Amino acid sequence: MKIIITGSLGNISKPLAKTLIAQGHQITVIASNIDRQSEIENVGASAAIGSVNDVTFLTHTFTGADAVYCMIPRANYFDPNLDLDAFTRTIGNNYAEAITKSGVKRVVFLSSVGAHLEKNSGIIQRYNEIEAVLNKLSNVSITFMRPTSFYYNLLAYIPQIKNQGFIAANYGADELIPWVSPNDIAEAIAEELATPLDGNKIRYVASEELSGHQTAKILGEAIGIPDLEWKLISDEQTLNGLIAVGMQPKIAKGLVEMYAGLYSGLLAEDYYKNRLAVLGKTKLADYAKEFATIFNQN
Repeated sequence: MKIIITGSLGNISKPLAKTLIAQGHQITVIASNIDRQSEIENVGASAAIGSVNDVTFLTHTFTGADAVYCMIPRANYFDPNLDLDAFTRTIGNNYAEAITKSGVKRVVFLSSVGAHLEKNSGIIQRYNEIEAVLNKLSNVSITFMRPTSFYYNLLAYIPQIKNQGFIAANYGADELIPWVSPNDIAEAIAEELATPLDGNKIRYVASEELSGHQTAKILGEAIGIPDLEWKLISDEQTLNGLIAVGMQPKIAKGLVEMYAGLYSGLLAEDYYKNRLAVLGKTKLADYAKEFATIFNQN
């Protein structure tokens, strides 16, 4: 199969590309930076250098493909001029237009847990909107991947652990957090891209369900702080902390609302209704080794 991958060689796209190439598929990876071209080619894929903000480029790249994997690139939450809603909405609409114009028939879109919510989901609310836009497309079959909380988001707590000796957030503590590894997401996406589908479907991906306390214990043991604590703090304290380190206030507020929904159970309610029979292979104890390496480098 000829498959197009967006996301350059990021946390999900790189293992996805490697998996699909090993399976014998012809892979093209979209990247905005020409400096990534040689790295992409060294993996065994072709590079398409251009922007997901360019519908003409996307349409041209998608044309003739058997399947396409689409994702929204990460944004800089510390950019005071970033309009995150517009950024996300624009790229989602670009994908919809390029899919229609190119005639590609099989798509996997990286959405998010909580995308079933029309409100009260914070910064991921736009994914509900994008899913609705893509659901209206005809003559294409789409899998909406809804991963849970990414392991690597825990890296954001490294400064707090080093400066205060604990993790503090308005979620977690005694409540479960469904965590996921990018490698497990990539494996699930690879399965979907190679599987025929008539119509659209939703697929959740998670690797391990742990409370905040369990999460802190596993990370603490990996970094040599076996008594590391996960402390529950208020929404206001979380918001003030994010703004204090320079995050754009509007985005910080959206993050706090998302975390609050995770703590209340609202964000993951549909995930738990459709609980996975089998979780991913990569457990937090596996990821904690990588976390410890980064922790010790900073």
